[in-house]
Amino acid sequence: MDDHINHGDSKEVSQTDSRAPNESAVSLRRMSKQQIFTLISMASVNFSSMICYSILGPFFPNEAKKKGVSQTIIGLIFGCYAIFNLTASLILGKYIVQIGPKFMLISGLFVSSVCTILFGLLDRCPGMIDFIVLCFIVRSIDAVGFSAAMTSSFAIIAKVFPNNIATVVGSLEIFTGLGLIIGPPMGGILYESFGYEVPFIILGCFVLLMVPFNILVLPNLSASPTGGSLIQLFAHPKIVLLCFVVFTLSSGLAFIDATLAIFATEKFQLSAGFVGLLLIGVSLPYCLSSPLLGFASDKYPSLRKWLVVMGGIGTAAGFCLLGPTPIFHISHQLWLFVFMLTIIGFSLGMTGIPVFPEIITCAYENGFEEGLSTLGLVSGLFGAVWSSGMFFGPTFGGFITQTLSFEWASAIEGAIGFLSSFLLGTYFFYEVRWKNRLPQAAPRRVPAGERDPLLGDSLADHLEVL
Repeated sequence: MDDHINHGDSKEVSQTDSRAPNESAVSLRRMSKQQIFTLISMASVNFSSMICYSILGPFFPNEAKKKGVSQTIIGLIFGCYAIFNLTASLILGKYIVQIGPKFMLISGLFVSSVCTILFGLLDRCPGMIDFIVLCFIVRSIDAVGFSAAMTSSFAIIAKVFPNNIATVVGSLEIFTGLGLIIGPPMGGILYESFGYEVPFIILGCFVLLMVPFNILVLPNLSASPTGGSLIQLFAHPKIVLLCFVVFTLSSGLAFIDATLAIFATEKFQLSAGFVGLLLIGVSLPYCLSSPLLGFASDKYPSLRKWLVVMGGIGTAAGFCLLGPTPIFHISHQLWLFVFMLTIIGFSLGMTGIPVFPEIITCAYENGFEEGLSTLGLVSGLFGAVWSSGMFFGPTFGGFITQTLSFEWASAIEGAIGFLSSFLLGTYFFYEVRWKNRLPQAAPRRVPAGERDPLLGDSLADHLEVL
């Protein structure tokens, strides 16, 4: 495997791509200059991308409703973003080696920033039809840019930190959470103070500044294409079930984005600014819990699968009580609504952080070669499944909300989540029982002069066992 990193300090970083016992992963306390630059770059990408993504939630549904757009069409506007994100993720994940991860990431940021600014000018459309058509066009192009940035981001992280993936991803999710925390209330406050255009223009310009910044700090990565395809990757039952759980999570979050603003405004008489603060109930616990969950996931790899299952169950329970489900005969209370959003946010971290390294591990166990090409496939698959949920959530949820009610739509989201967690938990249960029936392997012999990573006492040694 001739993957390598072309940058000033390439010798230091290339060692992190080796999985040999005598070249263990670089500890988070002893990172190379190249790794530090990569972390700074990925943090800026996570923050800027999420702040643009989350800005629509507090006020766009109500703004579109003023123009005569139905709840179903609003859901489709949110959902079309996911469709193009899905398609782009599959293509870009497959050809990340040929395109180059740095060029893909920077191009994605540029496209996303321009589209964010353009979206802020759509309120000038004279008619409802023009408004709807341009919303679909701009959101679709924005989705391709976002997909390019996030697909390359995951692949770069897994390439530069091959043995610390969950820990690094969990730490970087602080900035994802900050973007999700700051975006909705900032968007709501700017909207109330200055109108529709200003939030998009300000945040779009901020993301545009991230383009030259990442050109300077992001290292160049190159690799040789290897075998394997998305169809082969998705053919394994374990990966299918993991993806099903990811689908239910993204579906639920997109459902909240498309429907929460209208429901909270009508049920609790809240302004756009307060609706933005409500969304912090999801992002804040996710932001705070992600580093700890990532560290635990890397240090105790056997716990990953159960974290995914428990997180899925917690998310499902949160959605069932978010409405709450009519069969429970529980009255609408603001404190319960906020508490369930908090449960959903924490459960998202329990599932979303361990699932990515778990899919990578499963791919390696089933014969995929280690390197940027496989990491691109996994990133593309993860992005595609996430995007499919982002399409299903607002479109199906918007239709059920309009046909029945928000309460029933939330209950259906919870039921799908329970189903995915039950299927994955059943698979893991029988997988553990099957492994326990296998003959015990002979004691592992370590060549002279080498340390056994399973017995090492450093963080890097423990993280080597993935």
